[in-house]
Amino acid sequence: MSSSGRIYDKSRPPSSKPRSIVEEERGLLSGVPVNGKDDLDGIETRDLQWSRKKLIGTAAFFIALLISGAFFRTLLRGPIVPSEYSLWHSSGSELLSNGTHEFKRTVLIVSIDGLRADYLDRGLTPNLLRISENGLRAKSMKPIFPTLTFPNHWALMTGLHAESHGIVANNFWDPKSKTNFQYNRIESCWKPEWWFGEPMWETAEKAGLITANLMWPGPPKTTSGASSTYFVPWRDHVPLAEKLEQIVSWIDLSVELRPQLIMAYEPSLDQAGHATGPNSARVNKTLAEVDSFTKDLQTALHARNLTDIVDVVFVSDHGMTDTSHPELVYIDDILHSDGLEAIEQIDGWPAMGLRFRSSANISHYLDLLQKASDASPERFDVYTHETMPPRYHFSHSERVAPIYVVPKIGYVLTTKAEGDTGMSKGNHGYDNDELSMHAIFIAHGPFTTDAKALHQSGQKPAENHWQSTGSNTYIMERFPNVEIYNLVIKLLGIESWAAPNNGTENRLQPARVLSNRYLNIKCLVWGEDALAYIQFVPTRLFDLHLIAQDEDVQAASAAIIQAFQLEYGPSSSVRGKGRLDEGGHAPSYPYSICLESSIPATIESSPPEMVLIHPQS
Repeated sequence: MSSSGRIYDKSRPPSSKPRSIVEEERGLLSGVPVNGKDDLDGIETRDLQWSRKKLIGTAAFFIALLISGAFFRTLLRGPIVPSEYSLWHSSGSELLSNGTHEFKRTVLIVSIDGLRADYLDRGLTPNLLRISENGLRAKSMKPIFPTLTFPNHWALMTGLHAESHGIVANNFWDPKSKTNFQYNRIESCWKPEWWFGEPMWETAEKAGLITANLMWPGPPKTTSGASSTYFVPWRDHVPLAEKLEQIVSWIDLSVELRPQLIMAYEPSLDQAGHATGPNSARVNKTLAEVDSFTKDLQTALHARNLTDIVDVVFVSDHGMTDTSHPELVYIDDILHSDGLEAIEQIDGWPAMGLRFRSSANISHYLDLLQKASDASPERFDVYTHETMPPRYHFSHSERVAPIYVVPKIGYVLTTKAEGDTGMSKGNHGYDNDELSMHAIFIAHGPFTTDAKALHQSGQKPAENHWQSTGSNTYIMERFPNVEIYNLVIKLLGIESWAAPNNGTENRLQPARVLSNRYLNIKCLVWGEDALAYIQFVPTRLFDLHLIAQDEDVQAASAAIIQAFQLEYGPSSSVRGKGRLDEGGHAPSYPYSICLESSIPATIESSPPEMVLIHPQS
C-alpha cells in the first residue's frame, strides 16, 4: 500500500514533522496549483506505525420518513413487526452477517469537496444517480455560513454552526489567543484549541466504537485528547484508487479491528473548480472521475455483500460559482487610504471580516461601508454582530470580526494594490441561501432500503416531499448540513452518547409506525412561515413541536394557538410552552414550542419540511 493509504496508531507519536507550507493564495481553498505551488504542498505523512500484516494478524429508512412525514398518514393501522426494522432497535455492538463474516453497524461518510448540487444535472454522474436510485438524495444540502471548506467540514462532523464550533473561516484571527488560524498550515490548524464541539468520531470512540479518518479536514485530536483509532493525515494529489484501497482495507479487517465509522475526504473537484471555474472542461472531467470512484466503492461493497449492512453517505461541503470575470469592489475607494491603514486584521475570503485598530474611528468607517452598500445594494452587504442575519448563526463568537462585508454573487472585494492577483476562476464563501453554494446529499444502505420497502408496499409519501424522476429516485427537500451529525450517530445506534449540537432534535432520526394510541407529532416550521402549516392537524391527542428560527418565539407560539382556536373554537384545549434563554430570546439554534390539543380532525396535508410521528410516552 502506498504511503497515502497508511494506517496510523494514535498511541504513537509521529516520527517526522511537516515541512514548511507555502503561503495561501487568495480564493484557493484546497490545493489549487498557482505558480507551480499547492496550498498544502510539502506536508508529509507520518511513518507507518502498524504494518498491514500486524493489523490483519491481530485483528434511511428514517431520513426519508423524517423529511417526508406524510408517509405516516397511512400507517395508523398497527405497528411494524420489529424484526423488519431490527437495525433501528439494536445497539451499535450488535453483530450482523454478510453470509461469511460478522459485521457491526457501519457508516461510511465520504465528502467530495466542491460538488455543487446541480452538478448532478450535467449527465456526467450516472453512478451517483444510480446510487440515489437505490437509495435517496436531497434536492440540495444547505451549507452553513460562511460557505467555506473548513467551517463546513467541521459543521458536518459536529452538527454545529460556525459561531458554535469556532472555525469561522478558513483563515481568521482569534482575539483571545492573539493568533491566526491558517487552514493550510498544519502547525496552526491542527492545534486542538481551535476546534470546539464534539466531532462524530469522538462521540463514537466514547461509545466504544472504532473509527477511521481518511484526510477529513480537522484536527487529529480534540481538546479532550480524543482521536480516531485510525488516522491518515492530509496529503495532496492522492489518487482516488489509493483512497479506495484504504477504505476497503479497513472494511476487510477482522470484526475486532474493523472501524464502524469511516470518514473520507476528496478535494480534486474543488481544486478544479477554483483553478478553471465550475463550467470548465476540467471540472467536468474531474466530476466524471469522482463519479467513477463512487461506482468502484459501491462495487467493492457489493462484492462483499455489504450493501444491506453498510450505510454509505455522500456529501459535499459547498458549491461553486464562476468568478472568472468578477466585478471588483475596491474597499480603498470606500474607506480611503486612512481607512485601509486603520485595519489591523482581515479575516476570511471572499467575505471580509474587518478588525480595526483600537485607536481608529470605527463608527466612521462602518458608516462609510454602510452608505456604499446602501448606494449599490447589488454589490455587497455590511454587517456587525448586532445586524448579522440570524439565519447565518454567525454573531455569537468573538472570533467573528466586528464588521463583516459579504459580497454578492458576481462581485469580489479587493484593494487597488492587490487587484485580481491570485484570484481563482471559481469560488465559494458567499451567502448560503445561494443555490450555487449548495451541496449534495446522497445515501444508500439499510435505512434507504427500508424506506423503499415502505413506499412499494403502497404507503405513498406526499408529492411535495418526495419526487420521482421516473427512474425510482427519491428526492428529499433541502435541509441544513448541521443535521448530518445526528443522522450518523443514530445510524450507529449510539444516540444516547450524542453531544449537544445545532441540529434539530429528532429531525434526522428514524420514526416507528404507530400503534392505535396517542400520537406525538413533531413538525419543523421555520420562523414566519409557521402559520402556513397550521392546517396539519392529526386525528388524536398530539404534541406539535414547532422549530422557530426567529427570536420572537413567544409571538410565534401565541399566533399558532390563536390559529387553532379560530379554526376549532375558543374552547379548544390548546396550550403552548417553551424555553427561552436568560435574555428572553430563543437560542441561536432551532428552538422548540410545544402545542397540545385534543381536537379531532382529518389529516389533509403536511408541512413541506418534516414531520416525525412515534408513540407518545
